[in-house]
Amino acid sequence: MNTTERPAGQAPAGDEQLLASLRQFIRTKGAAYLDDPNITSIGVGQKVVDGKPTGEVSIQFTVGEKVAPEALESLDTTPVPELIMVDGVPVPTDVIERDYRPSFRAVAEPEPPVTKVRLDPIKPGVSVGHIRSSAGTIGCIVYDRHDGTPLILSNWHVLHGAAGALGDTVVQPGPHDDNRVSANGLGRLVRSHLGVAGDCAVATIEERGFATAIQSLDVTPDQLGEPELGDKVIKSGRTTGVTHGVVRRVDVIAKLRYGSAGTHSIGGFEIGPDPDNPPVDGEISRGGDSGAAWIFKTPSGELTTVLAGLHFGGEAGDSPDEHALACLPQSVFEKLEITLRPPAAAEAGESVPHGFAGDFLGPRIDLPVLSAGLGSDAVRLSGSEIIPYTHFSLALSKSRRFARWVAWNIDGGSLKKLTRSGIDFIKDPRIPANFQIGDELYRGNRLDRGHLARRADLLWGPLDEAERANRDSFYFTNITPQMDDFNQSSKNGIWGQIEDAVFADADVDDLRVSAFGGPVLQDDDSAYRGVPLPREYWKVIAFMEHGQLKSRAFLLTQHLNQVEALELDEFRVFQVALAEVEDRTGVQFADLLRQADTFAVPEALGDRHPLEEPSDIQW
Repeated sequence: MNTTERPAGQAPAGDEQLLASLRQFIRTKGAAYLDDPNITSIGVGQKVVDGKPTGEVSIQFTVGEKVAPEALESLDTTPVPELIMVDGVPVPTDVIERDYRPSFRAVAEPEPPVTKVRLDPIKPGVSVGHIRSSAGTIGCIVYDRHDGTPLILSNWHVLHGAAGALGDTVVQPGPHDDNRVSANGLGRLVRSHLGVAGDCAVATIEERGFATAIQSLDVTPDQLGEPELGDKVIKSGRTTGVTHGVVRRVDVIAKLRYGSAGTHSIGGFEIGPDPDNPPVDGEISRGGDSGAAWIFKTPSGELTTVLAGLHFGGEAGDSPDEHALACLPQSVFEKLEITLRPPAAAEAGESVPHGFAGDFLGPRIDLPVLSAGLGSDAVRLSGSEIIPYTHFSLALSKSRRFARWVAWNIDGGSLKKLTRSGIDFIKDPRIPANFQIGDELYRGNRLDRGHLARRADLLWGPLDEAERANRDSFYFTNITPQMDDFNQSSKNGIWGQIEDAVFADADVDDLRVSAFGGPVLQDDDSAYRGVPLPREYWKVIAFMEHGQLKSRAFLLTQHLNQVEALELDEFRVFQVALAEVEDRTGVQFADLLRQADTFAVPEALGDRHPLEEPSDIQW
């Protein structure tokens, strides 16, 4: 998983680069294999021999019937090749006999447990359903990404179904558990999806209160994770209650039959029973568990608050191979436009973050814009490529998952000293987690989680506003990998002193500065842990001096080619023309900033002016 530590001894099988290639292969070409009527899924898993995983990573196929070669024609199918070439590497295949079905058939009990009765407040882990369906499980409480409306998350086949439509009534408990549907209305179906991105839907909560902790687990998920082979997970569902599992196949695309709704290919991952915590009756899931949230566990077996996936199916018929299927949370949350936490605009007692103020210095300075070739790569929030926070705004790259630019305001006259203690680096819940780089990049090396908009620069204004800016600065959207030599303030690097230098060495009107910064994202950046690392950063400072707008640009080069060996060359800082930053980044600045850049480089120094200490800066 990419948001919490992996259980000891459960590292992904095979080389990380091979796994990354296999994932890309499945995501781009996997669905085509499901056109074969006998193939029921494709995914990445350990090759199985004599019923036991071998540890060898493979492209794993499941088929409805495993037959001799001479019988393939009668099934209108073709043999699965023994090897498939992926990025020039021959990868073995594995074929297992297995079929799937959605987990929505339910069985009644004479005395229904708490998971199957009407609750107020409702909670995740209990019965729910479309007014004309059977019964499934509330996975978790989520929020509309745009306006913060609380919603329940479950499956398409639980809240929508073949006969349903957006706007239909959703009841709790589901009709199978209590047929007095007129008394059990919970809310309305507002969004749903059935396809490779997942089997998922959300509904409003209009008639009840709600609690966010999952029934019997007593945890509230607050982060999205990505499962890896060997990760341990746990869920609490309507039918089987609390069960434990181990991720045994990833990047699975499974073909399921949804009755009159037809056959659909659903993406996700596969979970087998955890041998250390086997289910009492051998079943980790049964009908009615659909929609339950799978949660990651730590190496010591403790619950985390990281959502691993949304349960939607299991083995068909009387198959002895017990397993469960779950959707990937990132794709579900993106499709349904939801978050695990209320967006910043909806948090209690907080106003909408206004972000960077263009008129902060007096003359209006518009935000940077991305060149035509980069605009389609920008993550959009409510239709805009500009993502606002308290005292800063940014534009985020989908492909690189780092900000291309961050713009922030600094009010030197009202700066406050606030502690960073107790504030965690987290992903912005308003934005799909798969567009953000998290802690998986920074563990166990010299890479710092470096702020682009400096935390100390943002801590101004009324105390509650400064505290909100303090928290906002720790979103991973404002973070990039930087060597500790230049990021840590204790190193006294010039890069971290540029903002301080302008106050010390220039006569800044009203002690106000606007700043812009970001990484130089290049196609040949070297990858570390599958993430290309920026090796250059830029910064632009704008201020008024005696009524005149001035701007200055800076470039920092850090050498990251030997980050694992910890044999690092020194980084260097240069003062440059603003035009060079535009050329190197594809970020275009406001005309006012270009006109305000009067920096002159002595001819003997070429195009760049090297800086050794703040006093070298030409203000």
